[in-house]
Amino acid sequence: MRDHLTVLLDVRTIYAEPAALELERGRQIVARWPEAEVIEVASANRIDAVHNTEENVQRWVRTKTEVLALGVRKTLTARVNGRSADWIAASASNGCAMACAYCYVPRHKGYANPITVYANVEQMIGYLQRHVARQGPKTEPNQCDPQAWVYDLGENSDASVDALVSDNVADLVAAFRDLPTAKASFATKFVNRDLLAYEPQGRTRVRFSVMPERTAKLLDIRTSSVTERVAAVDDFLAAGYEVHLNLSPVVVHEDWLADWDELLTHLNDVLSPAAKAQAAAEIIFLTHNQGLHEVNLGWHPQAENLLWRPDIQEFKVSQNGMRNVRYRAAWKAVWKQRLLDLIAKRTPWLSVRYAF
Repeated sequence: MRDHLTVLLDVRTIYAEPAALELERGRQIVARWPEAEVIEVASANRIDAVHNTEENVQRWVRTKTEVLALGVRKTLTARVNGRSADWIAASASNGCAMACAYCYVPRHKGYANPITVYANVEQMIGYLQRHVARQGPKTEPNQCDPQAWVYDLGENSDASVDALVSDNVADLVAAFRDLPTAKASFATKFVNRDLLAYEPQGRTRVRFSVMPERTAKLLDIRTSSVTERVAAVDDFLAAGYEVHLNLSPVVVHEDWLADWDELLTHLNDVLSPAAKAQAAAEIIFLTHNQGLHEVNLGWHPQAENLLWRPDIQEFKVSQNGMRNVRYRAAWKAVWKQRLLDLIAKRTPWLSVRYAF
């Protein structure tokens, strides 16, 4: 784990809520970086020196490397989803040390997006255990899972990276081992082989996000390579995880379909029969955001050559009032069908849970 830490995290400042410092998990996190300066703040989610300072755009990656926020999760919920999971659990963290140029989480953070980790994991686990108990057995199969209630643990973070910061992820995986009617799930772009020792016993689903390598080299900053993610599928399966794939985001450009043809062919060539037999996929076409576009221009403008395409995109105002851009509906429908046809041809074993 120490090698991973030196690559992604060199924490020098920890902004911490006093309540988090009183918890054992909070003290454990601070102890991992004994030389870091600890600054107490009222809220780990709204730190003026981090989130509200425009100059931090120039330090986008450096802030992710050197800053950590430590808080207490106040609101414990499980929100209905119905796509990849039945429920979206309250995340044990928010933000990420990686720097994918299209990530939607920074849209709510301002000018920086380091990891915020929550120290009250025991309280979160207790809530999830009670929520699972209230559901009872799953009596009808759905696209999320035929038998188990699926809980997404990492909607606003990457659990594989979170596991470098604390034992929250290990504790959550262990908790779901004892929940026979439920299953944990998280998507990741980082291969953290420490997770292979967690003994999930089939109760945690890892969804490796993949895209053509050429696109990933420009957009997936500080992540594991797509080749490494694909190579990890069988290892995680052997360690007791269910392993699915996220084909996400699908970024359209002049050669996009040929690039996906190459990736799908690679998947078909290298994955084992056992991996193919249990695999399922989600397809998510790119949605971008005007505010994030402007932030990206300050630290990674090359990415916007692919992400910001007014010639093939249209604006949509989201429910929270943000101006998002997505591919024009009529064209996207055609492109989506072309990708589905390609999947049927190159990876007929890969069932698609949903595509949008």
